[in-house]
Amino acid sequence: IIDFGAKGDGIVLNTKAINDAIKAVNAKGGGKVVIPGGLWLTGPIELLSNVNLYTEMNALILFTDDFEAYPIIETSFEGLNTRRCQSPISAWNAENIAITGNGVFDGSGDSWRPVKKGKLTSSQWNSLVNSGGVVDEAGSIWYPTAGALKGAMATKDFNNPEGIETDEEWNEIRPWLRPVLLNIVKSKRVLLEGVTFKNSPSWCLHPLSCEHITIHNVKVFNPWYSQNGDALDLESCKNALIINNIFDAGDDAICIKSGKDEDGRKRGEPCQNVIVKNNTVLHGHGGFVVGSEMSGGVKNVYVTDCTFLGTDVGLRFKSTRGRGGVVEGIYIHNINMIDIPHEALLFDLFYGGKGAGEESEEELEGRMKSSIPAVTE
Repeated sequence: IIDFGAKGDGIVLNTKAINDAIKAVNAKGGGKVVIPGGLWLTGPIELLSNVNLYTEMNALILFTDDFEAYPIIETSFEGLNTRRCQSPISAWNAENIAITGNGVFDGSGDSWRPVKKGKLTSSQWNSLVNSGGVVDEAGSIWYPTAGALKGAMATKDFNNPEGIETDEEWNEIRPWLRPVLLNIVKSKRVLLEGVTFKNSPSWCLHPLSCEHITIHNVKVFNPWYSQNGDALDLESCKNALIINNIFDAGDDAICIKSGKDEDGRKRGEPCQNVIVKNNTVLHGHGGFVVGSEMSGGVKNVYVTDCTFLGTDVGLRFKSTRGRGGVVEGIYIHNINMIDIPHEALLFDLFYGGKGAGEESEEELEGRMKSSIPAVTE
């Protein structure tokens, strides 16, 4: 990337240089784009076919915290078709792509994510509030900007805002449209190996509708309190190997998905033929998780030789009434767990969006009753 004008000083924005290097290698038929040691500030990176983005030791790729650098695009998030900001790393309809080496990708997620007061100490909360941003009316959630708070107020269905129609309205809530750090869509033969991903704005790794994907010897680090800070969400993918990785997440760690409700059923792509082996999970709302977005189905998944250290739940299966989808052929073997405060094995088929232990018995009972249709003669 130095040949294309990149400077690793942490000051110069290298978005154009990195993407120009990728385009040049792609145009020649493929090869390796090297990011050497240094601090590389950049905006969104778009991978193209037959390109290996190789990061050398001591390479830190820091994505800018300028919200305007991330265009609002049509995408899928939490299983629904919606609009979000473009991911820091993305690929669409690519083949033979890789991110390898020893570098670190930092998504600057702390500039995007809301933070719940109850997850911080008093001194941490006061420091956060004094740093800027806004707090909701209840005084319980901090948001980085007023636009992020407005987006939250317009959101009823998890993180998908409602009633936002004009481009001006979408731009106003741009900070709420937190992107996943890595979003690879409809691509084949994908390799992630050796690198570290950290501090994502929402989910960290999100392969969607991909085939033949390998994630090997990768590290993912998100703060334990990070909102929607999933490590890996493998959605509607076919033929995947998840081997020898370390995941430290603020939400689900290794999660298998296939779309939500009508959008997921219409897509009709199960997540299938997946091997999850020899992974270590630290914090997380489940070491291995299926759902809750699984309307397209999940089948043929083998999970073995994994260690969960302090995840709030061990093995977690979640769905809710009306979701649809069939989950079958899930084989789990030789899982070691320690310091799991809640269930080692949890089936929650009345899932309402909260983690284990966050919902009272009264709330759960109310959701279950509201999900049961009335019986009439």
